[in-house]
Amino acid sequence: MVIPRPPFPIGYPPIGAINFRTICECIEMDDNLLFTKILGISLPWLVKQVVVDEKSQRVDIYVDHEPGIRAMCPVCEKFYGVYDHAPERIFRHLDTCQMGTYVHVRLPRVNCPDHGVKQIMSEFGENGSGMTFAYESFVIRVARECSIEARARICGLGWDQSWNTLDRAVKRGLGRKEHRVPARIGVDEKSIAKGHKYESLVYDIDAGTVEYVCDDRGQKSLEKYYRQFSSDELAKVQAVAMDMWDPYIAATKAYIPGAEQKIVFDRFHIMRHVLDAVDKVRKAEHKALTEAGQQTLKGARYLWLWSQENIPVWRQPEFEALKAKDLKVCRAWAIKENLRHMWSYWHAGYMRKYFAKWHHWATHSRLEPIKKAARTLKRHLDNIVTYAKHRITNALAEGINAKIEKIKRMACGFRNRAHYRTAIYFHCGGLDLFPRPSAQQTLKFKTR
Repeated sequence: MVIPRPPFPIGYPPIGAINFRTICECIEMDDNLLFTKILGISLPWLVKQVVVDEKSQRVDIYVDHEPGIRAMCPVCEKFYGVYDHAPERIFRHLDTCQMGTYVHVRLPRVNCPDHGVKQIMSEFGENGSGMTFAYESFVIRVARECSIEARARICGLGWDQSWNTLDRAVKRGLGRKEHRVPARIGVDEKSIAKGHKYESLVYDIDAGTVEYVCDDRGQKSLEKYYRQFSSDELAKVQAVAMDMWDPYIAATKAYIPGAEQKIVFDRFHIMRHVLDAVDKVRKAEHKALTEAGQQTLKGARYLWLWSQENIPVWRQPEFEALKAKDLKVCRAWAIKENLRHMWSYWHAGYMRKYFAKWHHWATHSRLEPIKKAARTLKRHLDNIVTYAKHRITNALAEGINAKIEKIKRMACGFRNRAHYRTAIYFHCGGLDLFPRPSAQQTLKFKTR
C-alpha cells in the first residue's frame, strides 16, 4: 500500500502561518502536483514547470499535455491527432500568496479534413481575454463593488484592461440573455451630460432590470428596441409606462398592437409637471414679495415641493404658519396635493370623475402655471386613467436612475457613451456576466 505524502512536510506551520520561504520549500518538493491542484486541471493536461521569482513577486506556471493524445476539432467535434501547437499564450491567474500568477500554455491544433487547421478551445480562458476563467470572474466580482480606479488597483489592471473586461462580460451576458419582450415595460430617458444629451432606457418592470439602452430620446431610438421583436411577440406586451413624451408615444403606437389601451403615463412624471407649476407660482410670488420688502417665502422652496407627510417635523410649525397666510403658492400646493388622490381609484370612470372636479378647480385658480399644467394633463387623460387597469409606474426607473448616478460618481464620469452603456448593462441589466468553459471542453482530449 502506497501512502501519499502530505502536501507539506510534517511539522510545518499551519496554512495561516505559511510564509514565502515555506511555500518555496514546498514548491521545490512537488511544485507540479501542487499547482496542478491549484489550477484545477486534470489529465491529459499537466504542469511541466513552475518558476517563482521572489524579487518580482511573480509565479509562472508552464502547462503542457501528455504525448500521444487526440484533440477535438472545435467545429465538427471530431477527434484527430495533434497537428502542431499555436504560439504560447499567457493567462493571468489568481494570485498565489499575494504573488502575481501566470499560466503559460501552447494550445494544440488539429488538421481537420473538413475544416482545415483549427486550434482547440481553451480550458484556461476565453480567446482575447488574457485571464483564466477564475481570475476574470474575480475581476467581475470586484467590479460590482467598487469604482474603476479601485478595481484597477486591486486587480493590477490598467484602465483599458478594466473596461475590456466589463465589455466582454456585458457582451457575454447579452449573448446569453433570453430573447423575449417583457410583459410590462417602462420607458424613460436619462441625461448623461450637459447640453441636452440623453440615453433612452427600456426596463422590465417585473424583473427590475434594464433591457435596452440607446442614444438620444427620439422616436427612432425606441423603435430600434421594438424592431428586435416580431408583431406576435409585441402583441404580448400588456402595458408600457412612460412620460408624456411624444416621440415615445408615437414609437409605441406604431409597433405595439392596441397601444392606446396599454400606454400608462407615469404618475411620478405627471406629478413632476404639477410640481414645476407650483414652483413657478412660488418664484413669481417670492419675487413680488421681495420687491415689496417682504421675505415671507425666503428659504421655503422645498416646503411646497414636499408632500404633506414628508415635511420634516422641525419645519411643520413654519409650514403651518405659512398655510395660514393668504398666499398663492399655498393654493397651488393644495391643488397639487389633491391630485395625488386620483391614483387611489381602481376604476377609470372614477378617475375621470375625480379629475374633472380637480381640473375645474385648477383652471379656475387664477394661477397661470397651474392652469397650463391642468390643460396638459387633460389632453393626455386617456392614458393617465389606464393606470386603473394596469397599476404600473416608472418608480423602478427612478430607483435605477439613482443607481446610475451613483455609478457615474464612482467612475468620475465616462470617457464615451459606449462606456456609459456598458456600465448600465453591467450593474443594472441582470445579466449572467461570468465566463465559464463549455461543457464540451472536458472532452477535447482523448488518449489513443
